[in-house]
Amino acid sequence: MTSHHDQKPRRRGLLVDLSPARQSPAFARLWIGSSISGIGAQLTLVAVGLEIYDITKSTFAVALVGVVSLVPIIAAGLYGGMLADAFDRRLVAIIAAIVAWGTTACIALHAYLGLDNVGLLYGLTALDAVASTIINTSRSAIIPRLLPPELLPAASALNGIGTGVQLTVGPALAGILVAVVGFPATYTVDVVLFTAAFLGIFSLPAIRPEGETQRPGLASLMFGVRFLRRSPNIRMTFVVDIIAMTFGQPRVLYPVVGAVLIGGGAITVGVLTASYAIGALLCSLFSGRLGSVRKQGAAVNWAVSAYGLCILAFGLVLLLAQLRGPGGVGSLTAGLASADLPALAGAAVTLAAAGAADNVSSIFRNTILQAAAPDAMRGRLQGIFIVVVTGGPRVGDLFVGLLAAAGTVWPPLLGGALIIALVGLLARLQPSFRKYDRLNPTP
Repeated sequence: MTSHHDQKPRRRGLLVDLSPARQSPAFARLWIGSSISGIGAQLTLVAVGLEIYDITKSTFAVALVGVVSLVPIIAAGLYGGMLADAFDRRLVAIIAAIVAWGTTACIALHAYLGLDNVGLLYGLTALDAVASTIINTSRSAIIPRLLPPELLPAASALNGIGTGVQLTVGPALAGILVAVVGFPATYTVDVVLFTAAFLGIFSLPAIRPEGETQRPGLASLMFGVRFLRRSPNIRMTFVVDIIAMTFGQPRVLYPVVGAVLIGGGAITVGVLTASYAIGALLCSLFSGRLGSVRKQGAAVNWAVSAYGLCILAFGLVLLLAQLRGPGGVGSLTAGLASADLPALAGAAVTLAAAGAADNVSSIFRNTILQAAAPDAMRGRLQGIFIVVVTGGPRVGDLFVGLLAAAGTVWPPLLGGALIIALVGLLARLQPSFRKYDRLNPTP
């Protein structure tokens, strides 16, 4: 039997590699099911925010949706990872999917009954976030069992496309449906779309963890933490992501950029937000060659450094706009006529490039985690990964908020430079990560 080491590398095209979906029908069903149901999840998330604003007329009340869900998501990531490492992962995902589907149906019922109970909506969205987090943790631990290691980068790229579609189609669909058919029917669309997730999960075989299993609890979690301490390559994937998200997350600045610095109001905010997502989506669509990269640790370092450079360039665009004079008049209702269009174009391009660099980093970080971790540890490590991904951007919001008091341009300028410097320093301190080889994955 030929090993992966002896196989002749196949020629890869520029477009996304569809081999994971072709070679594993189980992965194809899981990917399609999660992508379709994810559109519904984004639809509901946006619709709940709109409904809470409709009830309260308070932006703060809308912001609390994310705040209320934060701690439950972190807890679900950690506990869900332990469940995925102790029991049949298919069964864990099915039970979590039933809970998620049930909470979505309750949100729809709440709207049909016209209860207008904000506290109930907070509780249901938090429960839905918990169930969805456990599904995602289980699914991430399942994928390496469905595919050979050489196809994991392509699988991550396909998942990136699915996420990109969810984040673009879901919110747009929510706005249209709420305006045309109202809240109850909008939530019902999610209830129907969610059945696709069941299709992907139900058709899987039983997937029990390979190796020694531990009962969920503090001892199991600490075992995972100790393993991470002994695993420099996996640990580095977490550390560089925390650095990127803490110092290079400029989304908090978008309103002031649209209102004052570049102008264009809410339209500018929408363009900047969409640019990042479009960059990531295009990167996934043209990710075919990434599967042939062997030095994946070095690729992560380069991608995160490129991300820092793009955020620094975004700061330079804002600095140039500031030197040219204010683009707006302090209003988010201003139209594009008030915008500094060259500055808006420059900001959009730098953020699209940042989204692409972040996506490359994400593909290789996911691949290293899935390939290098022992199967019996994948759930717990994926749970810790979810905590990092969830918490990092919020710490980043705090960094930007504090530094923005000194001026709008400083968070991306200083943050981008810090990312480049810190990743360069870590690359020297952790040479094993630079040398990490996909043909010999070591944690």
